Amino acid sequence: MHVVVAGQGYVGLPLAVRAAEVGHRVVGYDVDTDRIERLTAGDSYVRDVDSSRLRAVLDSGAYSATADTAALAGFDIAVITVPTPLTEGVPDLTYIESCARTLGEHLRPGATVVLESTSYPGTTEELLLPILEEVSGLKGGVGFLAGFSPERIGNKRWSFDGTPKLVSGINATSLDVIKGFYDGIFQTTVPVSGTKVAELAKLIENTFRFVNISMVNEMAMLAASLGVNIWEAIDAAATKPFGFTRFTPGPGVGGHCLPVDPMFLSWKAQQEVGVPFRFAELAADVNRHMPDYVVRRVVEGLDKRGLPARGSRVLLLGLTYKFNATDLRNSPSARVAELLIDLGADVRGAEPNVPSDAKLDVPRVDATPDEVAAADAVVLLMDHPRFDLPMIEKCATYVLDCRNRLSGANVETL
Repeated sequence: MHVVVAGQGYVGLPLAVRAAEVGHRVVGYDVDTDRIERLTAGDSYVRDVDSSRLRAVLDSGAYSATADTAALAGFDIAVITVPTPLTEGVPDLTYIESCARTLGEHLRPGATVVLESTSYPGTTEELLLPILEEVSGLKGGVGFLAGFSPERIGNKRWSFDGTPKLVSGINATSLDVIKGFYDGIFQTTVPVSGTKVAELAKLIENTFRFVNISMVNEMAMLAASLGVNIWEAIDAAATKPFGFTRFTPGPGVGGHCLPVDPMFLSWKAQQEVGVPFRFAELAADVNRHMPDYVVRRVVEGLDKRGLPARGSRVLLLGLTYKFNATDLRNSPSARVAELLIDLGADVRGAEPNVPSDAKLDVPRVDATPDEVAAADAVVLLMDHPRFDLPMIEKCATYVLDCRNRLSGANVETL
């Protein structure tokens, strides 16, 4: 089939490459011309897609990348994988709206449009469908098909295509076609009765993580006040073989999903029924203030050593929003750095996972023995594999370890 994947980011590019590998003719569309230039040159910027895989589908002719809307004409299936950020607490769906209008201009009878971008329940039927109908002049479910299939990026254990894929349609015919498409890409597809169910399922998945992370973060603060080792307590609780899922504390929540997705549901609940989604709002408040707690612990650690925060040299290790990631979006490290700088500290950051030309919130340094030893405080925010942890234990005079990876008389854990 002629497949269009609109949006060539961390969701769209893996899907586009995989669809090309299984035999479809895929156009990767993105409005970012810098991305298109890199993709056309066979240079992948997404961790889940090796440049060698990208070059293979480019060389075979199965995949092409473009910012030219004319290349979208004649598609059989188009998948929307554009961002859905929050703007001042309100879902920003302008990327979906713009993409829907662009695809609508090329929508032909019998074609299918699938939304993968995370949003509140009702987005597919209440926003996407009317725009496609208006622009194309076709009727959804009759003239064209549509549905929702939430993105699920794989992790260390579950590959992209090995992660079960939820699928839904605006009617039975749409579901059949969408399921058939994804059956050829994923090992397992899970059909649900409607688009709102699939949309809500995605928000349940991420809200579950968000709320549980906030719980252990708050418990970490409480445990420290009580003089209890939260990490040992979590290890002990995790020996229970049922009824418990292990979550660990950290400096806060970042990235493109967890700080955002639960707020879609909170906003929708307030708009539709006038009631708050209290769990999500409380979790957001806890996680939002974790960087403040980290900085408070650093200040206390310096004070114990007779040093004021003002003028002290602080080295932040790992600035991405999660372990071994390459993404700085919404990372709590930015707030940690900001608060320390406001206190007058000399703050530097080591982040080996992002390109050397990426803009950081603090001066970039390498985590060398000299740099570690020169710091009055070292804060391990993300324990990337490229950090030499034994060296840090040996050379640092004081460490606040937010990941429970270090030990010694000079180390305090979050």
